[in-house]
Amino acid sequence: MWTGTLVDVLGALGVEDRNARQAIARTAGEGRIVAERHGRLVQWRLSDQTVELLEDGTKRIYGFGATDVDWNRRWLVVLCPVPEEQRVKRQQLRARLGFAGFGFLGPSVAISPHLDRERLANAALRDLQLEADAVVFRAEGGEMVEPRELLRRAWDLDQLELRYRRFLDRFDGRRPQTPDSQLVALTELVHEWRHFPFVDPEIPTELLPAGWPLSRAKQLFDSRHESWSAPAVARFDELDQR
Repeated sequence: MWTGTLVDVLGALGVEDRNARQAIARTAGEGRIVAERHGRLVQWRLSDQTVELLEDGTKRIYGFGATDVDWNRRWLVVLCPVPEEQRVKRQQLRARLGFAGFGFLGPSVAISPHLDRERLANAALRDLQLEADAVVFRAEGGEMVEPRELLRRAWDLDQLELRYRRFLDRFDGRRPQTPDSQLVALTELVHEWRHFPFVDPEIPTELLPAGWPLSRAKQLFDSRHESWSAPAVARFDELDQR
């Protein structure tokens, strides 16, 4: 995609020209996108690392909330103390585990109600070269703390529920009529939805509070995404070709 396309689309999302170009430069500096020069013009492609990241992210984001979650009452636990001098890695590990559906009981203790996330946890530890001091194991809760209480200690469920209700309020009545407005609406829809896998562990059905809004939010996301995708993508392609 051309620089001008990115600047135009970011402008439609309320990002000023100068800030858009700075964001593109920072993204390139982080190795997320790679420049290809055509005379005085620059075209961008995703780096191989970003393609891999987005492929994994796509599965998590679009599959998130699709099915009810059964639970065998066991937790996946990650213990990984990271020294202060490696706090950047600590932040990266927290982000990776958060996106994989882990919550945090403390700086070095992450838990998930999904045992099948072990591969993701191990990959994060290996990628960050933290596996030497880490321990990953499966555990059952004891009598002292009920599963629902453990859930609340690791995740802010009140804030999470509020975020779902704000998502519903924002997009339920939205009806963009033009390709430009549908491109903006689709981008904002996915941008808002992609945050939920970081903060929602996909709570097992038996632990869900009454009236939990995830299923309604998922239905809304799927229906709006289906309605807006074709005209939005066509408009983006039109802008890029122009």
